[in-house]
Amino acid sequence: MVPEQSLSLTGKVALISGAGVGIGRAVALALGKAGAVVGIHYYSSEAGAKTLLAELTDLGITALLLPADLTQEDQAHGIVEKLVAAHGRLDIVVNNSGGLVKRAKIEDCTLENWNKSLDINLTSAFLLTKHAIPHLRATGDGRIVNILSLSVQTGGANGGGSYAAAKGGLMVFTHTLAKELAPQVRTNSVMPGTVETQHHEIHSTAEMMENYRKQTPLGRNTFAEEVASSVLFLASDMASHINGALIDISGGRFLR
Repeated sequence: MVPEQSLSLTGKVALISGAGVGIGRAVALALGKAGAVVGIHYYSSEAGAKTLLAELTDLGITALLLPADLTQEDQAHGIVEKLVAAHGRLDIVVNNSGGLVKRAKIEDCTLENWNKSLDINLTSAFLLTKHAIPHLRATGDGRIVNILSLSVQTGGANGGGSYAAAKGGLMVFTHTLAKELAPQVRTNSVMPGTVETQHHEIHSTAEMMENYRKQTPLGRNTFAEEVASSVLFLASDMASHINGALIDISGGRFLR
């Protein structure tokens, strides 16, 4: 029998890491508007997370702030248990936390830079997912969505190699989870193009951003809300038979 096909997340509880800004914020809004209770994880973006909480509350969406350093196992475990204690279940995890530590070619990349890149982009997802798995399995229909980066395809242009390696690891982690956790949990990923967010305001020049637009067949960079729409789809019943997949959201920038 074909499962019910719907984008509604009513009755579901979702945990989004790095939800204070950018893509994470857009995902939290999308999932909340679809009916989910939203766990708002943040580490350094406290102001953004609190603003998001207020916005969700004004919309009548139930949400909970979950501050934590996800590279620390006790803290990753702690926010999972806090959310489940408050709302009785956990249905959806979106691993979005991460970022580019510092642009450096591999020959100039310090061990500190390399390790931090892996920690915030890959280890954080591992620890959060590890402790979420029992709760996701308990629902019989859990969903995990991992946020990758086009650097998986470019190899990390302009000194982003350590970031690309971490996101590449997250792609393989997606495949691992898709095999290990099915059929109780579906795991998929999205690969945004260059997204118009604070990340690129910090790490990319105006000239670089314009060049990215010119390289994209659709003639512009990606918006965070477009990434969020794909995450909503994968987290919903509409994607009931999609597992281990990757959705490219780059406007066709790397067509083969």
